[in-house]
Amino acid sequence: MGLRSIPTLALPYKAALVVLPGLDGLALLSAAFAESMGAAFESVVSISYPPDQVLGYDELESFVRNDLPKELPYVLLGQSFSGPVAIAIAASRPPGLVGLVLSTTFSKSPMPWLSPLASLTRFAPVRPMPHALLSWVLLGRWATRELDEVLRASLQAVSSSVLRFRGAAALRADVSSRLEAISIPVLYLRASDDRLFSRSVSAHVLAGIPHAEVVDIPGPHLLLQAAPAECASAIARFVSGLASGVE
Repeated sequence: MGLRSIPTLALPYKAALVVLPGLDGLALLSAAFAESMGAAFESVVSISYPPDQVLGYDELESFVRNDLPKELPYVLLGQSFSGPVAIAIAASRPPGLVGLVLSTTFSKSPMPWLSPLASLTRFAPVRPMPHALLSWVLLGRWATRELDEVLRASLQAVSSSVLRFRGAAALRADVSSRLEAISIPVLYLRASDDRLFSRSVSAHVLAGIPHAEVVDIPGPHLLLQAAPAECASAIARFVSGLASGVE
């Protein structure tokens, strides 16, 4: 269904889209979006983080760099938890990177009032949180049985200690100083009904990248998952503007 909503692009070049995951670290939640996005790219690479290894942002950045395309120009997409990874990589201006897409994500702790308590998250019961509450926060009125099942499966596939560590890492994150080094075109996808992050989170990112394009899309925090066709259309339009730079 999403494929029909993507603008027809005459791409005289080959480019890849590299999709970084959310807190779960898996590609499962982004499968429908990746399928919708395939019409605009030569290939879509969905990176998954190790589900049983406790890796901080610096280690995840190194992990991602090893999987970046070597033969094709590429656009890097960082959603939610992976925003700081995508920002750090883009700021270093690696060869081949022609565009950056950020979706419902942050450059510094999205909940600064909780940062002093980050070390206590190792005791937090990630999975015992009622799924209905988690769905309300992450999906809201866009929740469907299929999305709920995929969300549940994704979280259950990852070690609880890993999820808690990633949560703490997000609360401590701050790559704000790297924003000004990003010179490539940037697209920020902002959800209309994000119940997890306030509007100030995206505002901070955009203040550091004044040339970024912003597209507001009706949807919840899990925007790529709940509105894959709309996100794919926005990214396809963004990519069409990069054509002259990656031919």
